[in-house]
Amino acid sequence: MSDQQPVYRPETLAVRAGQERSQFGEHAEALYLTSSFVFQNAAQAARRFSGEEAGNVYARFSNPTVTMFEERLAAIEGAEDCVATASGMSAIMAAVLAHLKCGDHIVASNSLFGATVQLFSNILSRTGISTTFVSHTDPAAWEAAIRPETKLFFLETPSNPLTEIADISALTAIARPRGILVAVDNCFCTPILQRPLELGADLVIHSATKYLDGQGRVLGGAVCGARKLTEEVFKYLRTAGPTLSAFNAWVLLKGLETLKIRVEAQAANAARLAAWLEAHPRVARVFYPGLPSHPQYELAQQQQKSGGAIVSFEVRGGRDQAWAVVDNCRLLSITANLGDTKTTITHPATTTHGRITPEARAAAGISDGLLRIAVGLEAVEDLQDDLERGLRLI
Repeated sequence: MSDQQPVYRPETLAVRAGQERSQFGEHAEALYLTSSFVFQNAAQAARRFSGEEAGNVYARFSNPTVTMFEERLAAIEGAEDCVATASGMSAIMAAVLAHLKCGDHIVASNSLFGATVQLFSNILSRTGISTTFVSHTDPAAWEAAIRPETKLFFLETPSNPLTEIADISALTAIARPRGILVAVDNCFCTPILQRPLELGADLVIHSATKYLDGQGRVLGGAVCGARKLTEEVFKYLRTAGPTLSAFNAWVLLKGLETLKIRVEAQAANAARLAAWLEAHPRVARVFYPGLPSHPQYELAQQQQKSGGAIVSFEVRGGRDQAWAVVDNCRLLSITANLGDTKTTITHPATTTHGRITPEARAAAGISDGLLRIAVGLEAVEDLQDDLERGLRLI
């Protein structure tokens, strides 16, 4: 037997990584509900506050349960470090403000989640950080948008809701020689299906609310990457306080244990549902990276382990026809959240992307007839029957 530390596979890391047992030897991860921590003496308190000695200080920026979640997610993602936050949006804000300042510039995909577009366009712009939105799938457009003050490429792949695939390796090849950071929102794939750091990305962003939890229970976010980059994110979190609660971290730890099983099963269901929808006479178009008809199918095959669990499709008609499908669902949950074991359906143009301008929606390809389904673990035949109830009315 070798004394070397074994290299574990992701599914093992999802169950075991990061756990630290207390003196009581608990088998499950402990939940530390406390706002502060007691020191042995004044000298130790001084060392802890200065960072000279490792240890917990105050729950705004240090908690053992949160640390266990951070270490486990970093291990699965193949990252050196991870900083957990209160939500996915706070993770994006923390990553940006940790590394950019007034006068800096972002190049971002024009196919981002609606709240992310709002953050970049209406909030970060007030700080003097500007953003240029470009084609998600055209690396040449990203290169053409670079300015001397460009500091960040930001993308999510697959995109929300059209599941467009950005070429992470191509974008990092453009960014790295220029000293531009590349941040990838890996919410849709999770590290089970895609590992952006291995493709050259600098930072990986998560809305842990989605697949990492997987059951619609709590909010959470995370930024993963090299420690020299996450240290800056930690400094922002320590002061600004978009903190992941200990309870939410504890729930997310349990979610990670079943992540591989859930994501792979949901992706398999999504592939079957997408094929059924593509053959449906009342469906104009299906957007799913696992279908050969997808524009970036070959890239998805290289970059992802499967097509994922998000299926979007356009019905024949417009908003009224799309709403008829939604309103006649009896099984699918009508909600904008995704990643749950329960399948959800939403109309992006009036929900997730309803706050962005009609021009921005058009640029992102989000039509009034578009619907997005986050496929869960139900029987695919039951999902088909539920959708058929509304589709037959069109």
